[in-house]
Amino acid sequence: MRYFLVALLIVVFGYALALVLQNSTELPVDLLFTQVPAMPLGLLLLLALVIGIVLGLLLGVQIFRVFQNSWEIKRLRKDIAYLRKEQIQTAQLAAAEAAVNVKHEKTVLDIHPENRNSNPF
Repeated sequence: MRYFLVALLIVVFGYALALVLQNSTELPVDLLFTQVPAMPLGLLLLLALVIGIVLGLLLGVQIFRVFQNSWEIKRLRKDIAYLRKEQIQTAQLAAAEAAVNVKHEKTVLDIHPENRNSNPF
């Protein structure tokens, strides 16, 4: 992957250099706040390309962050639903065990009620 990125960087740099060298015609440029009397066309194209790439990357990162937050929210909602279901099942199991224990204690006391008050000696 690293070699691919280095090769891509070299290709982009070569393209930019060729763009500047091939378009050497000078022309005036009005930059909203200032005016450049003469600028090579290749440099102007390169400047526009760099500004476009930077703005595209910034916008892409921001949009990706929005999608990433959305995916995280969906994942957390699924986790919450799973944990609620698990908590309900645990509570039902504990309630069933408590009911069985109470029933068992009541049955044991009903079978041998005389053993509670009488002394065998």
